[in-house]
Amino acid sequence: MEFITTRNAPGAVGPYSQAVRTRELVFTAGQVGLRPDGSGLAGGGIEAETRQVMANLEAVLEAAGSGLHKVVKTTIFLADIADFQAMNAVYAEALGDHRPARSTVQAGALPLGARVEIEAVALV
Repeated sequence: MEFITTRNAPGAVGPYSQAVRTRELVFTAGQVGLRPDGSGLAGGGIEAETRQVMANLEAVLEAAGSGLHKVVKTTIFLADIADFQAMNAVYAEALGDHRPARSTVQAGALPLGARVEIEAVALV
């Protein structure tokens, strides 16, 4: 098991790794729409936050020798399920024709006031 860290995505805000890689799989921590430079959440609503989340996931996966095209499962947490359609459009744009299994749930609240958090499991 290898702990993955990259400066191209926000650092962990607690005692966890950005991702963990095994021989065959990468498990990412949940990513919110924080900018990697530490300047806070991406502004501009759920679409902007989701774009940043997907960019953060891509950076973490690439650091682990994987990528969005190798994702087999995602779990999406929304602060408000009413944001589903807008989030879903950006998510679909980021993944193109790739369609991993997915669960989406409404959370009571997300870290740092985020509106969306996504975690992924991918092949190496």
